[in-house]
Amino acid sequence: MILILFGPPGAGKGTQADYLKEKFNLLHLSTGDILREEVSNNTELGVQAKKFMDSGELVTDELIIGMIKNKIESTVNVEGFLFDGFPRTISQAEALDQMLDSSNKSIDKVISLEVDDKTLIERLLARGRSDDNEETIKNRLEVYKNQTLPIKDYYHSKNQLVEIKGDSSIEEVSSEIEKSL
Repeated sequence: MILILFGPPGAGKGTQADYLKEKFNLLHLSTGDILREEVSNNTELGVQAKKFMDSGELVTDELIIGMIKNKIESTVNVEGFLFDGFPRTISQAEALDQMLDSSNKSIDKVISLEVDDKTLIERLLARGRSDDNEETIKNRLEVYKNQTLPIKDYYHSKNQLVEIKGDSSIEEVSSEIEKSL
């Protein structure tokens, strides 16, 4: 099973990712974690990525996809994979599809947690992180809408998107996700 968990900051992706990986024995693929691991293990891709990072540039989609492919191919004893926070752009989504196709795999579902802005802002302010003030939060939500939301249409057109209301209790949201699978 290959799932993508999708939604704005504060939608509950982390909480639901924890539930899904336990329930279905999935490996939670965080691109940030994979990147740090490749760099610290000094792999060929990690060395290339570090050059971008050291110069303050974004690591290319091609490198990220290569790292994900390595992780998927080297992982055993799991029933599947859960992407959280990736892909963020249509080009990343297309590259991910191509990489999975080459391994005869495909995305089963893209779970989009739907939460209104007012609730998201309340949740994020309640977390009390230093970078979570109302202005910063509103900006992060705008960036999300402008850059990441187009991916929803991409997966909707491929009949892979499932929208789940994310403003219910944690248990209710988990239950709805499980029903959709």
